[in-house]
Amino acid sequence: MKKKVRATKSAKPKPSKNGSRRATLALPQQRTYEVPDHRLEKPDFTVRQVRKGDDWAYEVSGDLSAPVPPIRDSKYLTKQQCIEIYRWMVLNRRMEQALENLYKQGKVVGGVYFGLGQEACSCASAFALEKDDWLAPMIRNQGSLLVRGFEPRDMMMQYMAKAGSPTKGRDGTSHFGDIYKRNVVSPISMLGDLIPVLAGVALGARLQGKNVAVMTYIGDGGQSTGVTYEGINFAAVQDLGLVLFVESNLWAYSTPSEMQYRVKDLAERAIAYGIPGVIVDGTDACQVYDAAYEAVARAHRGEGPTLIEAKMMRMKGHAIHDAADYVPKPMFEYWRKRDPIARFENYLVNVKKWLSPQEHKRLIADVEAYLEKEREVAVNSPMPTPETAEGGVYCEEGCHEIKLKYGMPRVARAPPPPLSQAKSKKEEAAIHFK
Repeated sequence: MKKKVRATKSAKPKPSKNGSRRATLALPQQRTYEVPDHRLEKPDFTVRQVRKGDDWAYEVSGDLSAPVPPIRDSKYLTKQQCIEIYRWMVLNRRMEQALENLYKQGKVVGGVYFGLGQEACSCASAFALEKDDWLAPMIRNQGSLLVRGFEPRDMMMQYMAKAGSPTKGRDGTSHFGDIYKRNVVSPISMLGDLIPVLAGVALGARLQGKNVAVMTYIGDGGQSTGVTYEGINFAAVQDLGLVLFVESNLWAYSTPSEMQYRVKDLAERAIAYGIPGVIVDGTDACQVYDAAYEAVARAHRGEGPTLIEAKMMRMKGHAIHDAADYVPKPMFEYWRKRDPIARFENYLVNVKKWLSPQEHKRLIADVEAYLEKEREVAVNSPMPTPETAEGGVYCEEGCHEIKLKYGMPRVARAPPPPLSQAKSKKEEAAIHFK
């Protein structure tokens, strides 16, 4: 993400119509940044819309037989940290599988949104944040919430609208956060709105004398919303520590990337904002972490935002009600071979040998035992009672206290001048105006 400036050579003088030569100078062509691509493979296929009888369908063409690339070694992660991220990823996957079973049992209120295939992006990115940093997840970033300190029971009770859920049964999806202890801003359904909100959080922290990293996510579809542009631009102009992950998962509901935008890589849009952009393999936890770590470090130094495009595939439909029949089956097969958990398991067990087969089995067993206890707590928790329905809906006086998190603002408003002095200044201004 180094700054890069390219300039063209000056053009030779060109002859004019009357035969004389006049000098013309080509202006230097400048790019503020280059966009590094850390992937070890670049998938070469496209999706197009075709007519089949009276219906439309999507077909994929290109090389879908390429071998799975290895995991890139991290520049920053230790052995123990890699194992810890892997555990979060496994817990993320198993918890969503438990949620799917609860849905099929009729225990879930509403729908369920899965991050299958995106666990490396969610968990490794949040793992790079420090305690004072902020996170604002989207509906598929439940792994980020786990890393940030929420328990599986919180997510399961939330989807079941239980009284003990973070919203006390008033919401049946993932719209919850914790701005007091975990520095987590609740997801916002209007995609892109989290970006200016997080920019505001970073600005508020800076006014209190602290540079923090504020991390949030946007999909390839949501990246085209107007508020996304406004939020990134504001963060760029103000040098705010926004760490934006563009989860480029190939489908905006049922619309493929090829029908959403013209650029090949969404990270190129960072150039227009004058901020660093980087491309990573979203199924490689080490690549995701390294990019997040460097972006967080930039934020702490007060150097402004970073846009990280994580390339991957959403391996289920938009929500549990969506069977994703519109996705060409070969695409699923291609990305199934690049499952982030299977790849990281192979990396830890067979490549680095940081986990023996027995240690790996024990890790999986511990996660499943823990998750079963969490599921039992969630299932056996009571539903909210009818008389509590009105509580917590509207903010009444004294319902909560907003405190400064990092200290008093550095720039305090000057006290008003004494009344006599203010009067004399007003009279002086009136005389000057006359």
